[in-house]
This record gives sequence, structure tokens and C-alpha cells, in this order.
Amino acid sequence: MLIQQAMLLAGTVTDIRVGARIEEMGQDLEPRRGEIVLDAQGGTVLPGLHDHHVHLRSAAAAMDSLMLGPPRIRTRDQLAEELSKARPNIDGWIRAIGYHESVAGELDRAVLDAMVARVPVRVQHRSGALWILNSAALRRLGMAEHPDGRLRASDRWSEALQRHHADLTELSRRLTAVGITGVTDATPDLDADDMVSLMVAHRHGEFRPQLSFLAPGKKILHDDRLDLESLTGWIADQHADGRPVAVHCVTGAQLVVTIAALRAAGGHPQDRIEHAAVVDDDNLTDLADLGVTVVTQPNFVAERGDQYLAEIPAAEHAALWRVASVRKAKVRMALSTDMPFGRGDPWAAMRAAVHRTTPSGAVLGADECVSAPEALTMFLGYADQPGRPRSVDVGQPGDLCVLAAPPATVLAELDAGLVAATIIGGILAYPAD
Repeated sequence: MLIQQAMLLAGTVTDIRVGARIEEMGQDLEPRRGEIVLDAQGGTVLPGLHDHHVHLRSAAAAMDSLMLGPPRIRTRDQLAEELSKARPNIDGWIRAIGYHESVAGELDRAVLDAMVARVPVRVQHRSGALWILNSAALRRLGMAEHPDGRLRASDRWSEALQRHHADLTELSRRLTAVGITGVTDATPDLDADDMVSLMVAHRHGEFRPQLSFLAPGKKILHDDRLDLESLTGWIADQHADGRPVAVHCVTGAQLVVTIAALRAAGGHPQDRIEHAAVVDDDNLTDLADLGVTVVTQPNFVAERGDQYLAEIPAAEHAALWRVASVRKAKVRMALSTDMPFGRGDPWAAMRAAVHRTTPSGAVLGADECVSAPEALTMFLGYADQPGRPRSVDVGQPGDLCVLAAPPATVLAELDAGLVAATIIGGILAYPAD
């Protein structure tokens, strides 16, 4: 493919010949016989965006699932009404996502049974770490005696239920439409069969973006199970096998224990901290010293910020979803959306990093705002080195995002609607025609 009249972020206008890698750049390149020509008309051309922390099967399944949490559902009555009128999917289940305790407290099988008794219902907590099932669902799984129907995803209680094999084609279309050319699946305990299945879907064109995986070096922590000795041993074992680790830290306690474990076990240059939702000032130097990469999601400020303001003490607000302070501490950093637990729009995540605005318009953590170029750059990292941005240069991967506006407009708006074309491996992935 030959892209003509492309404007790079630095303002240079150039033509770009691209295959699996960028082959040639310069002025007035002549099309070759049979070569597809795309006129960028002075629009911006970037390296394709990479979402560094997603859950693909869950995201595909979420497209045909009920949303049972804020802001759509806020009360027990709304929850009951939504479930009562729901119809099962083709597999016979009612599948729901996004639940939060602010709606109706701690959900369990008894509460769900009162709303839907005969059809299997499974409700995923918005954290992704908990499923709540009604009695019909528990009977279908051979777990009729389970006391409350509250099942941790990390307990591997039902691989069949967690592997919801939804069609990836529509998810692929949505991702490429916003300029994404690669994703890293962060699903915990993803096994070889899961990864092979996703790679086959990529090879056959069902899922177009490039694929990377955190498993088997991903670990989710829970505050009621924090064990420094066990975590240190697991990290040491992963490093001994030549693998980096990615540790899920959504509380301050989890981050402190992870820092201690990494210090004790020794580091790997590609170790990652996922989320880092709460980072105290004392942890900033520790993260820099360890050489880890932090992959975080400021989009949650835009999606859930009003709940944080209402439920978390004001003295703790400054520690939430930090970006600017982490970068100033010289910690390697990348952004992601945590789709489907976050909304999956990288441009919205960039805007959140720049403005830190909650749904009501309040600003949460003004000192953590970064510039638009910084926010954009944190979606341009390599899959195995998220904190190292790719560039549009000869020899770089042939994964590009073409936008219908010059750089000044792109950086001012950070809007997915500006994406005109997405190219993966030198092949037009969006628009499909």
C-alpha cells in the first residue's frame, strides 16, 4: 500500500509505502503496479494504537450482555425491572455485566432468585473478579448446594462459563474503527488452548488487530489473601523461567506488597504493574527504582469519577489513577482501557488523562493531568515494551492509523471520529471496503 500526502505529528508531509513494515518514505513516491493507493489529503498518520490491557472474550461477550451498573442502573427497582424483562441469549443464559454494590448492596443467589427464578442468570461485578449466579444457574453447573452463588473468577470454578465464545468479528470491527492495530489480552489464567483459539481467529481474519498475552505471568491480588512470601516465590519462579510478571494492583495495600515482593525476588526489565489505581507518594520512587512499567486506566476517572468522589475520603483522592506524578518520577508508563470493564475507547481514555473530568464535570486529581501528546504517546507503545513508543519510520511495523485532520486538530480533539483508516501489516483493516 502507498499512503500519499500523510502528515506526521511533527508536521512533516510525506508519502509512505507500507507492507508488513514501513518500506519507504519520501516525497512524490510513484505507485507500483497493482499497489493500493490511499490519499491521506494532509491528514495525520500515526503508529496504530495499542490497547495494553484488555479482556477479549469478555469484551466480545459483553456486546450481547445486559449492563446492570451505574450510570444506567442505579437502584434495586431498576435492577429488578431490567432482569425481569431480559430474554436469554442463544445459550439459554441471561448474562449481565457491570454490577456495583451501590445499586442493591451485596448481590447473592437469593436476591437474584427473587428477580429471576427459572432462567439461569450470571451477573459479573464491574471489577471482573466476581460472578453472582442465581439458583437455576448453579443447578446447571452442578453447584446447587453453593451457599450464596458468589464465585470468584480467579477460582477457576467453571472454565466453560468463563470462556464465553462470542463472535470476535464485530469486536474486531469496533476496535479497528477507532484506530487500534494491536491489543494485549490481560485475562488471568488464560491457558494455551485459549491463546491458540484467539491466534487462530487472528490468522483467519475474524480478529484483525495484532495479539499479545500477559498469561501465564499475570497475577491478580486480593486484599484478604495478600501473602508476601507466596507472591515473592511466584515472581522468582516466573523470572527463573525467563518470564516477566504483570501484577494486578487496585489498592494501596496490593501495591505495597507487590513492591516488597519485587524487591525480594529481583526484577525483570519487562515486569509490569497493572492498574496502579492507588499510588501513594511514597511508592513513586519505589516504582522508578524497580524499573517496572505501569499500565493504568485514567478512563475510570471519566467513567466512575463521581462515585470515587462520593465514596472515597477526600484525603485519598490525590492517589487515584495517577498519571502525571508517575511520569515525573521517571516510571515507564502506558495507558489502556481495561475493556470491557472500561469502555474500550482509547481516545476517551486520552481525554480523561488530559482533563481528569468526571461524568458530572468535576475534576478529580487536577495535578495528574498530562498534555495531549503525552496521552497519545502512551497508546503507541510496543506490545512487549509498552512504555517505549513506536514511530512512523522505515523499518517500523506496518500498523498505522490515518486520521482525517492535521496534528493540531487531532491533539485538540482526541476524537475517535477522526479515524479515517486503520492499516494492519500493510493491509487496510478499516474501512473494510
